[in-house]
Amino acid sequence: MQTENSKSILFITGAFVSNQSWKEWKDFYESRGYKTIAPAWPFKDAPTAVLRSRHPDPQVASIRLAQLIAHFEEIARSFQEKPIIIGHSIGGLIVQILNQKGLASAVVAIHSVPPQGIFTFKFSFFKAGWGPLGFFTSTKETFLMCFPNWQYAFANGMEFELQEKGYLELAIPESKLVVRDTITSVAKVDFKKPHRPLLLIAGDMDHTIPHQLNYDNYKKYSDKNSVTDYKIFPGRNHFVLGQPGWEEIAIYILEWLEKQKKG
Repeated sequence: MQTENSKSILFITGAFVSNQSWKEWKDFYESRGYKTIAPAWPFKDAPTAVLRSRHPDPQVASIRLAQLIAHFEEIARSFQEKPIIIGHSIGGLIVQILNQKGLASAVVAIHSVPPQGIFTFKFSFFKAGWGPLGFFTSTKETFLMCFPNWQYAFANGMEFELQEKGYLELAIPESKLVVRDTITSVAKVDFKKPHRPLLLIAGDMDHTIPHQLNYDNYKKYSDKNSVTDYKIFPGRNHFVLGQPGWEEIAIYILEWLEKQKKG
């Protein structure tokens, strides 16, 4: 299946981090001739320090997955031509859902939260996700990842200085409800339905989204006439967008996109 010749990219951010996670990615693709946007989630269009100062923030705490999908669907529909949509983590789940709605020319899901029905019993998944799910705590208050949790869930394997820099620059308060919604029917995908080209990317060091989840996600897609590809990168954690060497992944995606255009 050939993509439309889109030169626009919509980046969709995951949970717990600012949309500034895409800054270097935007620069990279714009230098290759693409027009890019990386909109903030609702109630999060502010600098990291400001968002932290509002914690616990009842507006952010109220965010639900259905609201997020509708937010980015509206943005995707605003393009004159269907954009390429690239998402990370929950953003990766959203791009898969937007693809089901026929809103993209091609999609890339980086270390994606899997759609409903795909699960793992790997210990790291539960350890990284227990705090954000916020069981036995008020859902009217946001969850702000502490630095040790960040080190384990996002930045494992990196030097301390880089872990600290990423945390201070990007970690923000999050809705516990939106995390819980990812295991509900709101996160459902029809794996049998034809779709535009989809690339799923995984990292073998990701504690939050173990690579097996991404592989199981990939294997669920069953339409033989639709392009569905999978790539695992060694040494990549959940901070993949800012982890040193991120350019290797950006280049791989760029080459994959060009391949889809050529059919």
